[in-house]
Formats: sequence, C-alpha cells, structure tokens
Amino acid sequence: MKQTRKDLRFIDFCSGIGAGRLGLELLGLNCVAHSEINIDSDYTYQIFFNDNRNLGDLTLLDYDCIPESDILIAGFPCQTFSIVGKRAGFEDERGQIIYYLKDILEHKNIPYFILENVKGLINHNNGRSLNSIIKLLNNSGYEVAYKVLNSIDYGVPQLRERVYFVGIRKDLYTKPFEFPKPIKHKKIKDFLLSCNQDILDVNNQTFQKYLSNKYNKNRINIDEILGQEYTIIDTRQSDLRVYIDKCPTLRTGRHGILYVRNKKLHKLSGLESLLLQGFPKKYVMKAMNLTNSKLLAQTGNAMTVSVIRAIGENLVNYIEEDTKNEFSQKRISNC
Repeated sequence: MKQTRKDLRFIDFCSGIGAGRLGLELLGLNCVAHSEINIDSDYTYQIFFNDNRNLGDLTLLDYDCIPESDILIAGFPCQTFSIVGKRAGFEDERGQIIYYLKDILEHKNIPYFILENVKGLINHNNGRSLNSIIKLLNNSGYEVAYKVLNSIDYGVPQLRERVYFVGIRKDLYTKPFEFPKPIKHKKIKDFLLSCNQDILDVNNQTFQKYLSNKYNKNRINIDEILGQEYTIIDTRQSDLRVYIDKCPTLRTGRHGILYVRNKKLHKLSGLESLLLQGFPKKYVMKAMNLTNSKLLAQTGNAMTVSVIRAIGENLVNYIEEDTKNEFSQKRISNC
C-alpha cells in the first residue's frame, strides 16, 4: 500500500506552545506525542491542539514507552548558549538535554530529526560546543546538516536568526540535505491587528525620560517616527532602535516592542507575536483569552512555524525521493 504523508509520524520534544508541531502538521504529518515541562506553555499547547499526550519530563522517560516515530523535532533549551544569558553551555543542566535527545534517537532508532537552537551556539566556547553536538549525533548514527536561517527569509517580517539541524540516519542517507531557499516576506502591516488598542502615551514621563537618556538624546525624533506608518520601535534596556517593515527578534524576557499606526504608538501584543511567528489566524483566535504577558513570553521562546514548515517540506521530499526507504511499520507501544 502506498505511503502518504499522514503515515509519517513525529514526536514533538521540548514542544513549548507547538510551533514546531504546527509547521509539520501543515505538511500533513502526524504528531503522535509531545513533551513539555512548563505548565503555562503546555496549557497554551492544549488550547491549540487539544492533545493530552504530554509525555512530561524527557529526562525521566521510560524510553520503551515512547511511541514509535519517523521524525523527532525539538527546540532544545537555548538559554545556556544565548548571548542574552550567561552562556554556561554544557555546564548548565539545561545544556544536557541534547544528551537525552541523543539517547532517545538511539533507543527508538528514529530515522530523522529536526533540532533548533540560538545562533549563539555556533560560536559558543569557540565553536567547541557545536562540534561536540555534531560529533555526538554522528556517533549515534546520523549524518547531520546545520545552517543558520533567518525567519524574515521565510515569509514573516521578523529578524530571527536560529541554527537548525537536520539529521538523517546513516542507513537512509543518500545525498546531502539541502535547506530551503529564502522567499520574500509579507508586509509588517499584515501581521498587526486593527483591534489592538494598547497605546503608549508618548508624553508619558517615563517614556520621555527614556528618550532623553544619554543613549537616545538628540538621536531620536519621535515626531518623525510617528509620521512613518508601521515603523517598528524596539525599546531596549538603554537605546531605542527603529525598524522599517520588519520586527526585531521576539524574546522571552523583552516585550518592549512598539509600532506606529495612525500616528500613535501601539504595544505589540501576544496575539501579534503569534502572527509574527507564523501561526495562522485561526490559532491566534484560539489564544484570545490568554494572558498577554505570558503569551509574549511564550512566543518569544517559540520556533517560527513557517521556517519549520519549509525545512520539513525539504525533509519530506528527501524521504519521498528515497526509493530505498520504507517508513516504519511498527505500532505505538502499549505501556
């Protein structure tokens, strides 16, 4: 019987709010389980997918009870490699998650994987951390390709550079994996909601003090900015940065992104952040009642749906083109 994309099963590890899952589901793939330890993130995940198959803490799993799958996807913890954090790397227990993922790949003999992390992983510890990860996965039986991709090159107007890894089990490897080519992104206004009336008063004393600090004084003309529709403003800890038709990287710990509409400064909302991460509007509608601050934090820690979809498309094409490959016929374990 001919295999279809629905026969391709995947498990969503370190799932967050499910951006990686959604990217693959939009291709027709079948999610058989997920793993997330953050209660708030999993609550949002349930709203999006109504799926109670959370395996829980992957460091405590009985590997025999993990469902059989063809693809493992994981945005494994990035705080230990990020320039925003202390860059502790493998010295931080969160940096050890890659070893658990490696063990799962080996024990379940999973054919393919997609992993995501921050760009800072590339040069962390002078590149030794990256080399350690590649060697670890190579020794586990996988040919690994990696590349830094920017979300703005895959349909959404967000400057978000992340490193992506694609692994192919060596017995299934026929040629190098090719990452998707960039496409043109849509206009920023298409990702901003007309219903957002969370407006910042430019005469607010705190904001005016911010504009006149030593980093911004005589550098920022707020009247000029207000005259440029859909200009994006990033109110960083010290200096203010201005973007035209694109948004800076959404981050968990920094929510001070504003945009101009009708000569007023609107605060970027959690719902708009979902759109900028590639979530379709029907998912945004499901999140209408979620706390804005939590949603901003969760989207800042998520993958970009459109990037995963593009990578997934190339991986599925790779699988479908490989006439030697047969999808796993094993059934999900009954534990």
